[in-house]
Amino acid sequence: MDNEVNSEKAKILVAEDDANLGTILTEYLDAKGYEATLAKDGVEGWKKFSNGTYDCCILDVMMPEKDGFTLGKEIRAANESVPIIFLTAKSMKEDTLAGFKSGGDDYITKPFSMEELLLRLKAILRRTKGEQKEIQKTVFEFGKFTFDFKNQVLKTVDSEQHLTSKENALMKMLAQHENQLLDRSQALLAIWGDDSYFNSRSMDVYIAKIRKYLKADESVKIINEHGKGFRFVTPE
Repeated sequence: MDNEVNSEKAKILVAEDDANLGTILTEYLDAKGYEATLAKDGVEGWKKFSNGTYDCCILDVMMPEKDGFTLGKEIRAANESVPIIFLTAKSMKEDTLAGFKSGGDDYITKPFSMEELLLRLKAILRRTKGEQKEIQKTVFEFGKFTFDFKNQVLKTVDSEQHLTSKENALMKMLAQHENQLLDRSQALLAIWGDDSYFNSRSMDVYIAKIRKYLKADESVKIINEHGKGFRFVTPE
């Protein structure tokens, strides 16, 4: 048992209309030290989510009454941080994008092995548990700057720049990925809702504006990594 991940017995909501697969999934997760709750469709999934507290949701995409993507959107609207894994028999890119637009964190195509699902689940729980403090953090310091997300202000000792909502959201994602790669699609889906060409160009405009704000400290830079995203470089 992987104690550093599920020592607190993480609670998992499984919404799966295939009774056999749903039972196998929940029994397997229970055996691995998790506390799994099964919902037979999207409507029941929403009721159970609304009446409980979960560390991760595993949602089948093709369900009667309410599909997994719709349920995912409802869960994400109610809770911004709970991770969601989608299960589907399809592997089309359009479905993958639809899943991430619904707030999904990962995507597994059927058929899959229980071991693969467990590895994905462990990875997501490690990341989300490690990110809880970062999610709550609202003030960031880098170089000469102090960035106050709550008040939408980027300031130094000598200057203060008030940010628009999108500038503010983008600055937070950069700050949370300090000296790491921020994936371009991840930022587009999180802030703009999709990664269309138009929104991609729009994001480039906002990046250019933020670069201007950061000119007060030459050691703080946003570097483009072609085809990947941005690296927010600050003094170590």
